[in-house]
Amino acid sequence: MTHDTEMPAATRESRVAAGLRPAGSAPRGASYTPAMTSTSGVVLVVDDDPDIRSALRDVLGDNGFLVTEAGTGRRAWELLAQHDPDVILLDLNLPDVSGLDVLIELTRTGTTPVIVLSGRTGEADRVVGLDLGADDYITKPFSARELVARVNAAIRRRRRIDDVSVLSFAGLVIDEHTHDVTVDGHLVDLTAKEFDLLAFMARSPRYVYSRAQLIEHVWGAVGPWQDDNTVAEHIHRIRRKLDPDDRSRWIETVRGVGYRFTPAE
Repeated sequence: MTHDTEMPAATRESRVAAGLRPAGSAPRGASYTPAMTSTSGVVLVVDDDPDIRSALRDVLGDNGFLVTEAGTGRRAWELLAQHDPDVILLDLNLPDVSGLDVLIELTRTGTTPVIVLSGRTGEADRVVGLDLGADDYITKPFSARELVARVNAAIRRRRRIDDVSVLSFAGLVIDEHTHDVTVDGHLVDLTAKEFDLLAFMARSPRYVYSRAQLIEHVWGAVGPWQDDNTVAEHIHRIRRKLDPDDRSRWIETVRGVGYRFTPAE
């Protein structure tokens, strides 16, 4: 991507309208580097504001993505029936249906990563989005590079080919083929990202991972683009679902270091 001084004025204005920082700027404390190489893929943008859709189409198109657009929740369902996007960018403020209802249905019926775009910066809103199964949550304003980094990370995760296996421990079974998790024979309802995090840690029992390592390996993000508090929120929910009475039964906090999966004896 080029610097804003080299971009048409209309493109710059559309990016501002979308809440994007100029492509050549960086968050406070971070330095700017040239745009990364895109993994490419199909992105479905769901937002009722045509200026925002135009801005996102410009940014993603410049980085090799194919973009389809929906201005309503109903139109999003029509496009999903026609295409198989690699990632969905979803604004929760839709004119016809609740964006939260759309998010719930998307994560209930499919495995396509959903990145929520929101102007709300509160922790409660982010937690609700993640609780409902969002793969990622980006608050405005954000840079064009940050957006591309998050989309690339989501697509890499979806395309990553892991050996399908069943991880079995005393009382806990993690089936990587069906994405089912059972504790003492009872099915545990985990979101896609909660499953990914649990399965990743369970593949290396007793190995201690820092939050930064989990962000990199499970979320596919590095640098300042991902809040590592996301890890703590997901760990908290996984523990609560696996065993509400003994939340350290499977995942142990190693103070000052990170977390490790500890099989029951």
